[in-house]
Amino acid sequence: MPLNPLLILLGLTVAVSAYAWSNQELMNNWILDPYQMNRRGGQWYRFITSGFLHADWGHLLFNMITFYSFGGLALSAFTYHLGDTPGILAFLALYLGGIVVSDLPTYFRHRHDPGYRSLGASGGVASVLFAGILFQPISGIGMVFLPGLEIPAFIWGVLYLMYSYYMGRRRGDNINHDAHFYGALYGVVLTVALLPNVLLSFIQQVAAFRF
Repeated sequence: MPLNPLLILLGLTVAVSAYAWSNQELMNNWILDPYQMNRRGGQWYRFITSGFLHADWGHLLFNMITFYSFGGLALSAFTYHLGDTPGILAFLALYLGGIVVSDLPTYFRHRHDPGYRSLGASGGVASVLFAGILFQPISGIGMVFLPGLEIPAFIWGVLYLMYSYYMGRRRGDNINHDAHFYGALYGVVLTVALLPNVLLSFIQQVAAFRF
């Protein structure tokens, strides 16, 4: 595999995010702005470009560390089962498609709200994360606020979905939880669609799991 799409996407995201912090015009033109997109009937490129922008270093590093941690697993699995080129295309569809699809509910919810804007790769990262959970459901995932504690990935995934759904309905904390929720679902659906056998493997691993 001559070019690693994971590293290319990661590098581009870091570079664009850092540059946009000192270029307000770029930030304004690339951020997801449902009101402007609906009002002008275009600017659909924002669904993609907003995924390369982040609010600050904390936001950027959290997303990119997660992306790197699980992206290698997803990329390796896709290229192993589908071949190099189809596997890379599947990985790009997983990540970039996750960014777009996860923001569709946000667009329709806020298209009449002139004060709402959103940015970040969280939807794509969630897609990659949940593809990784499908491939290795009983591997441990650490808890950010409880260092040293790991829980099985499939249990972590259920808790993640429940929390994201609840917070998405509750709102008010300036985080786009809908992008997390729908990005995760997209990752599961696309992975199973491309590799149907992964679902059976997932069920078998979870069924055989013992605490």
